Amino acid sequence: MTILIDNRTARWAFLERQGLSRAPNLKLGKAGLLGLIEDLGFIQVDSIRTVERAHHQILFSRNQTFRREDLVALLETDGALFEHWTHDAAIIPSTFFRYWKHRFLREEAAIIERWQKWRGEGFDAVFDETYTRVKENGPVMARDIRHEDHKSGGWWNWHPSKTALEYHWRTGRFAIAGRVNFQKVYDLTERVLPAHHHEPEVSHAEFVDWACRAALSRLGFATSGEIAAFFDLVTPQEAKDWLAAEAENLQPVEIVTVDGRRRLSYALPDMLPALADPPEPPARIRVLSPFDPLLRDRDRAERLFGFNYRIEIFVPEPKRQFGYYVFPLLEGDRLIGRIDMKADRKAGVLDVKRLWLEKGVRASAGRLEKLDAELQRLSRFTGVERINYTSDWQG
Repeated sequence: MTILIDNRTARWAFLERQGLSRAPNLKLGKAGLLGLIEDLGFIQVDSIRTVERAHHQILFSRNQTFRREDLVALLETDGALFEHWTHDAAIIPSTFFRYWKHRFLREEAAIIERWQKWRGEGFDAVFDETYTRVKENGPVMARDIRHEDHKSGGWWNWHPSKTALEYHWRTGRFAIAGRVNFQKVYDLTERVLPAHHHEPEVSHAEFVDWACRAALSRLGFATSGEIAAFFDLVTPQEAKDWLAAEAENLQPVEIVTVDGRRRLSYALPDMLPALADPPEPPARIRVLSPFDPLLRDRDRAERLFGFNYRIEIFVPEPKRQFGYYVFPLLEGDRLIGRIDMKADRKAGVLDVKRLWLEKGVRASAGRLEKLDAELQRLSRFTGVERINYTSDWQG
């Protein structure tokens, strides 16, 4: 029998799965931080620091006792987390590493084919040389082995050794041992991740089953396409085949979208109590990262919350609807708008440039007080001393 889940319940359930229904001030600690990232599945890494780096803001928006030092320790000292790719660069629990080996195998041939077109014939001539250097001499950064006659530039202008480092990282031979000013430090994977994370080996069928179940658990309810997109580990067809094979062991649910339509999805049976009676999320306003996992699947977020969000970094400035790097605002179970702001660390100021509220959301005194309280919390976390609201910030 198919279970009907109304829109509000679906939103609450998804927020709970995304760690946004928990008390934001409950002491986290290092163990709690690892548990939170395991619950989320991964957190996206991004270098932009308009206010705060994406991975830090994703964690802070869920728990405001989060300490950056704990994340560094889990990555660089404990080996409890590793950096690799989902749909983009991400921090991932090391207990998942054995499953990522299947991604390494799948990508190796594809990378060679793609990069050969990009770099040309013979681009891989330094691969063995670079691997041997790291093996014999220890961790390196790309700048340590750059050719003297190479001109710097973006990814399209990587020097050969940088290409080799990235290739060995993408295919699992190297891991990120740390970062210096956000630049990657590469080392042999076996020297970065504890040995117990490498075993046991899993078959391809076990890999597909784990990837689909792990994605569905973290989404709460999903279609095959949403399952495939979550980690970007399995193909859409593999997810579709898994769903068909497991249909009798899954619970079909109809999710009511924000516009009243019904969308057939599936859930794991042990998730039904949480789907039927999810906790109400905190009423406070929270500033989300543009890369927050709640919004990673833009279409899903729009169906559930009625919130259309696109990052306009690569949109020419005259064509931007909002701004270069605009932050979504979550209030309770509603995405109520977006805000344009930037941290000026030299001046110690968070400059708030513009606020856009969604249709039907009022800029009441109480709501603006809640927003200011959140911006004060974010300012302290970012390390600036005060907030500067521009004269026309409310539009």
